[in-house]
Amino acid sequence: MLTRAMARYYASPGAGTYIRGNSAGVAWNPREGDELIQQLPPTSEPPDSDVPKPARRFPRTAFDVVALASSAGGIAAVGHILECLPAGFPAAIVVVQHLDPRHRSLMAEILRRRTHLEVVQAAEGDHIRPGTVHIAPPDRHLLVNRDGSLSLTQSELVHFVRPSADLLFESVAASFKERAIAVVLTGTGSDGSLGIGAIKKMGGTVIAQDQDSAEFFGMPAAAIKSGHADFILRLEEIPPALATLVADGVVR
Repeated sequence: MLTRAMARYYASPGAGTYIRGNSAGVAWNPREGDELIQQLPPTSEPPDSDVPKPARRFPRTAFDVVALASSAGGIAAVGHILECLPAGFPAAIVVVQHLDPRHRSLMAEILRRRTHLEVVQAAEGDHIRPGTVHIAPPDRHLLVNRDGSLSLTQSELVHFVRPSADLLFESVAASFKERAIAVVLTGTGSDGSLGIGAIKKMGGTVIAQDQDSAEFFGMPAAAIKSGHADFILRLEEIPPALATLVADGVVR
């Protein structure tokens, strides 16, 4: 589902990306039966004149980007996944973790000590790269654009949180379609349960952490209840599943 907050971002000047729609400029809304979110003004410019070129596909991968989302208990869960992924992991990773907006985040520094992958706090205009983990900074929504660049926005809270997993998943779905994986990890609330619908609508793959291994089962439970989870896995099963999915397009 393309939320109103995301529609406003995509329609704003210089956003660096676009709303999927038909030739009349009708905003994309992947949930059948929903009313249109926003009507874009007609333009006399040639079609796609301001649309950034798609990012090149990463070599030797079935998927280009893995989006992880977590809340309570998430730093340990994300750390375990990154620790178990191989140094040559060929896809990019983007992470939304709900953090206290009043304090500077040390999450990138903490996770960097646990993995062979490069871990950075996401910055406006960065481009995703294979084997690099981009962490959303506190109090900023993280979006991945069609050309692989990152955008940060302080637009309204979504389901009372910022950064929002729903917005991250929706942007990844619109930009990378079937070459995107969404992973919903431990956390309270339901953030991510709408965004994974966009991932599935565009042909991507969704993984949810199972109840036994999740410290807090709210977010994974909402994802599972939505019916969009392709795999429900224990935490220790997620890294090997990502490795084989990205490399070969299957879970072994």
